[in-house]
Amino acid sequence: MESKQEGIPWHPRQEPRITGALTLDHIREVFQDCVDFQEREVLVGGDPGKWTLMLSIAGMVKNERVNDYILRPMFYNPHLEGMPLKKAVDWMQKGALYNLSVELRSTMDQVVSDLIGGNVVFVFPGQSEMLSCAVPTEEKRSISPSDNEPMLKGARDSFVESIRTNTSLVRRRIRTPNLKIKEQIVGRQTLTPVDLLYLEGLTNPDLVKEAEARLSEIDIDALLTTANLEEYMSDTVKTPFPLMGYTERPDRFCAGLVEGRVGILADGLPLGFLLPETVGQFFKSNEDRAKNWAVASFLRILRYFCMFIALFMPAIYVAAINFHPEMLPASLAWSIVEAKIDVPFSTVFEVLILLFAFEIVQEAGLRLPPAIGTTVSILGGLVVGTAAVEAKIVSPAVLITVAVAGIAGFTLPSQEVSSALRLWRFGLVIAASLAGLFGVVAATVVLIYHVAALESFGVPFITPFAAVGGDQIDGVLRRPLVWVKFRERSLKTQNRRNQK
Repeated sequence: MESKQEGIPWHPRQEPRITGALTLDHIREVFQDCVDFQEREVLVGGDPGKWTLMLSIAGMVKNERVNDYILRPMFYNPHLEGMPLKKAVDWMQKGALYNLSVELRSTMDQVVSDLIGGNVVFVFPGQSEMLSCAVPTEEKRSISPSDNEPMLKGARDSFVESIRTNTSLVRRRIRTPNLKIKEQIVGRQTLTPVDLLYLEGLTNPDLVKEAEARLSEIDIDALLTTANLEEYMSDTVKTPFPLMGYTERPDRFCAGLVEGRVGILADGLPLGFLLPETVGQFFKSNEDRAKNWAVASFLRILRYFCMFIALFMPAIYVAAINFHPEMLPASLAWSIVEAKIDVPFSTVFEVLILLFAFEIVQEAGLRLPPAIGTTVSILGGLVVGTAAVEAKIVSPAVLITVAVAGIAGFTLPSQEVSSALRLWRFGLVIAASLAGLFGVVAATVVLIYHVAALESFGVPFITPFAAVGGDQIDGVLRRPLVWVKFRERSLKTQNRRNQK
């Protein structure tokens, strides 16, 4: 298959990745010019006439474990001293070595993958198979509280970059053997392990099959960022709204699995994905289930209200000033007019300038170190904003409108949705500048049509508003847990009941 645009031929993924006979010379050829590739001769049973060659990648293996669990018993075991080499290899595989994982390998693909994954491989003279022992280094970032998803009343751990550490965090919370973890390798060059987690007997089997199929179809060179999974597995990329939710918190990840969702963990990414993801999930906070149901329900309603403010407030202000001044009370209208007398720019230009300035300040605060970023935010928000008003570049009413809309956007638990709403906010302001409230209504209809057309793995994106009955109520409010007897109908779980 050729690309019609560029004429570049498509190369199918090679399986197995490393072909050819399993020989020492072939392994040396594969790792040629790799300074971290190491070889060392080791005596078996202390017998000078019986030796093996140990291969490893420096930095990928834990030296202490190699010395204590493999080399020491291999050299000092008296039973191996007078034993034929072939029988000694069989003994080492069956228990003469103290290591947990000892496997015989017969293909180049297996040996190369083991070496890169943190195994040591032993080459025995005259033997067609090689002995592989898993001794990966455990150097990783320690488990610490999440910086992006703080918790007032709950667990204080978060995912790290090691996929096995992350799966262990899930296992500690969901101890049922029904928790299934399937693994696929993604990336021709990175060979990144990606795990798919679900609860057998609860999660919709069709959802699991669909997630597995989309994951297996990813044929890229490298999986290094979240976009490598999100954009290839989502139903569409023609939207700013995220169709796959993510979290850094294992407790929230496990809650999603128990609800009947499918989870995805990738090695090197300190977060987990949950699918399908819907609008209702973006307005739920980690603390909702830890707080009183009435307080949590009020906060959810507040988030929806803040979403409308963040999205529509600048556009309604532009429409009211330019096209519908009769909407404003007389005293407020006169106050705004007096403040704009010396301002040389139009209202829509003022709003757009401040919205862009808000985005610039936010981006600068994210990219700079925390101490400097806080200073830049204060400088941009107070000094520049106040100076702009005093210099008659913008009016105070516009500054207040944009500031309130910006702050309201930060109340949303999902910053991905907040970013998408900020993008649509520019379109609504432009529509308001062209046709007033009619333009705002038209742009809102386009937005609703766009969101209503989205799906996440077969589930309407606007759930719970596309749901019926109790699902709709639970998606907006946080009812007492003792009242919530069933899981979401939209997930089509095999077992809908979650309690007595």
